[in-house]
Amino acid sequence: MSETTQPSTPETDSEPGRSFGQRILLENVTKRYGGQADAAVDDVTIEIPAGEIVMLVGPSGCGKTTTMKMINRLIEPTSGKIFIGDEDVTHRNADDLRRHIGYVIQGAGLFPHYTVAENIAIVPRLLGWKKDRIAARVDELLELVNLEPAQYRDRYPRELSGGQQQRIGVARALAADPPVLLMDEPFGAVDPITRQRLQDELLRLQEELRKTIVFVTHDFDEAVKLGDRIAILDVGSRIVQYDTPEAILAAPASDFVEGFVGHGAALKQLTLTRVRDVELHEAAVAQVGGDATAAIQDARAKGREWVIVLDDQQRPQRWVSVKELERAGSLTGISRDRDLEVVSTASTLNDALDEMLTSSHGVVVVTGRRNSYQGVVRVETIMQAMQQISSAAAEARPVEP
Repeated sequence: MSETTQPSTPETDSEPGRSFGQRILLENVTKRYGGQADAAVDDVTIEIPAGEIVMLVGPSGCGKTTTMKMINRLIEPTSGKIFIGDEDVTHRNADDLRRHIGYVIQGAGLFPHYTVAENIAIVPRLLGWKKDRIAARVDELLELVNLEPAQYRDRYPRELSGGQQQRIGVARALAADPPVLLMDEPFGAVDPITRQRLQDELLRLQEELRKTIVFVTHDFDEAVKLGDRIAILDVGSRIVQYDTPEAILAAPASDFVEGFVGHGAALKQLTLTRVRDVELHEAAVAQVGGDATAAIQDARAKGREWVIVLDDQQRPQRWVSVKELERAGSLTGISRDRDLEVVSTASTLNDALDEMLTSSHGVVVVTGRRNSYQGVVRVETIMQAMQQISSAAAEARPVEP
């Protein structure tokens, strides 16, 4: 189940301040199981900076999930200290601790007999929040994960797609505004396209929320895309290398790390460049319910044949051709195109290129906070940036003697 956080001060009627990430420190943490000669986690020390995403990567059975679960004491450490902020949480009541840490698992783990709203409200209800505050928080979080509250709050998990269920799992974990979020291979059970979109959604949320996130994955490409830092673990959760994705790709610490990174390290460097790092261009834009004639004139002045229509919150809805606008003469009744190719400013250039390959417009729409329109990115821009990255990587390679 997703479990979440609220500051331990008593609830008041005023809106609480937002909780940003706190540092996590594991200090000489060990986990031994009876009857086993070797420790599952052997004397691990690692500091996870506040407000960063740290990816735990390693082969099956190396102890990465055990290490993460000791942070919220779903697994009790045999020895060692675990600090969140300045507090050693190994001495804290475990149930209370877990209500103050977000937890997201593969497959979302939603209660099937609860509605979406009831699933999200579980921890706030346990913390004694008032009904109106819970209802407002549910709607806020649904909007945050890009699901319309009126459309989804009363649905049951069986009525949702796998990607939608996973978004609800993230919303539930964030319900009481935790400083720390633990994610155990949360996107592993969805198809590749949905997985990419969920990764983008997490990066978009993190830009806004700045939580401290510990994320377990077996996928090194996912670690490169999402992580501010990556910890590569061997058996016993022994930390083989702990650094930024850029540093690990540029200088693997050992043959083990090189094997884990795999082939194409130079190509993986391309996933480190974000859409926000390249120049965005302006498309012809119109508003739902706006002046169709003005939209047509704006498109023609810019030499465009298509217009991107935004809703009243500046969220992209669909492309409409100038010819369609001329025939309809109106911008009313514009519905959202669920297949609209969109990336966020936190998406990688590879993600943008993947979306562009399925687009018939030669561009991909870019969104920022709360999915608001930022501009479009063109294929020429992406290719130019990729050439610059490849050239820089080639120049950085050591010269053979």
